[in-house]
Parts: sequence; structure tokens; C-alpha cells
Amino acid sequence: MPLRLTSTLREALARADRPLVGMWVCSGSPLVAEIAAGSGLDWLLIDMEHAPNGLESVLAQLQAVAAYPVVAVVRVPSADPVVIKQVLDLGAQTILVPMVESVQEAVAAVSAVRYPPRGRRGVGSALGRSARWNRVEGYLGDADDHVSLLVQVESDAAVAAAGEIAAVDGVDGVFVGPSDLAASMGLLGQQTHPDVRAAVRRTFEATRAAGTPVGVNAFDPAVADDYLGQGAAFVLVGADVALLARGSEALAGRFLPDGAGQQERS
Repeated sequence: MPLRLTSTLREALARADRPLVGMWVCSGSPLVAEIAAGSGLDWLLIDMEHAPNGLESVLAQLQAVAAYPVVAVVRVPSADPVVIKQVLDLGAQTILVPMVESVQEAVAAVSAVRYPPRGRRGVGSALGRSARWNRVEGYLGDADDHVSLLVQVESDAAVAAAGEIAAVDGVDGVFVGPSDLAASMGLLGQQTHPDVRAAVRRTFEATRAAGTPVGVNAFDPAVADDYLGQGAAFVLVGADVALLARGSEALAGRFLPDGAGQQERS
């Protein structure tokens, strides 16, 4: 019997009757990815841009989460079509491309995830996990159905072009990154600043007007709730490494004398 692939984030969004909630997986650990996959969250973002992930560790994490009812998204480190091709061949079905600032860059990202004549993705289905080594019947002809593309809006220029970016055929979702957006606005480290949140809202409005789902990163629960109320279709509300950092600090604060833990770490 031919193998069937799991759902993309595009498909999950289309059938959802509520926003999809997820978390970052940045540790590079397949074990941690599997723990997160069994949490009940809707989706996980395996990060290659700011986390110690390469092709081998991404492959291991995709394999680790495959048995769970969770959508795996991989953020590639850049819009490099070679890297995108390699990550797709590993079996990633939803790709997030960072720092997309124009229609031209969005079109190039779409081209990178599609086979010719619609794009420029290299053909290696017989060699890659993507088609399960040609065990997925009709993979080449149906490849567009198996791949979903998200682009990240995270600069002043991208916010200004958000509506046009969202309207590009083949862009399945826009994900707003408030941290880099704040930096581009001269507000480094102030992703919840009122001006940044206003820029996020403008992106939401422009993206939704184009008929494209919009998502956002928001670790502050109150801010996440606010963005959900404004129409975010998918959100990231935490990260494995952040949960471990804050949890271990909480243990130190609970069980160590005041200041002792910090003195030992400094």
C-alpha cells in the first residue's frame, strides 16, 4: 500500500476551528522534540536560524515527532534555495523562511519549494525521505500539496509590504517576528513596546485583507492573548530552551538561599 504523508500547517489551518498554538524547539535534541510533540500542542517549530541545528539534527527531530499528532515546521536559516531543497528532501513539509521583505523575495521563496516548471526545487525524490524513497505514490506530481510555505515578516520594510507579500501565490501564511521587528524600529529588546505591537497589528490587517493566515511569536501570555483576539491564526507561546532556563531558575530560587545560586553561576 502506498505511504501517505502527514498534514502541512496549511492543511491544519484550513480545518481548524480555533487558532493553532505551538512552541519553538531550539535545543537540537530529538528527545526534547519528542517530549514537546506529545504535549498536546498543535505545532512545533524546529529552528535552524538561531539554534544549533543542522541537517542531521533536523532529520532526527522530524523522525522523533513523526509518530505524534503535531505539525512540524522547520525554519531554515535563510532563503537559500539549496538549503531549502535539502530540508525539504529530509521530509520537512512546512518551511518558514525568515527575513522576507518584498514581493520579489516571497516569489523566490515560493520558487525554491516548487519543482519545475513552477519553481526551481531540485528533483531527488528517489533519494530523499520527502517521498519516502519513492514510496509515496505520485509524489512528484502532487508535491505542491505536500509542501506548505510560511514567510516571516520582521522588519519595517516587510511590514510596509506585508499585504503584497501575503498575496503572492504560494505563500500559505505570514509569521510576524516582533523581536527583529523591534530591532529594525530602533527598539532592540522591546518586542512588546506599543509601537512594535502597533506594527504587528498593521501586519495582521494587511495579511488578513489578502486572505492569508497570519501568525506571531509571543512568549508573554497577555500579549499572546491580545494577538489572538486580533485574529492571529497561529502562535508560538514558548520555547524548549526558555522553559528549561526559567524552570531551572525557579528551582534555584525556591531551594537555594537568597542569591546563592546566582553567586555560584557568576
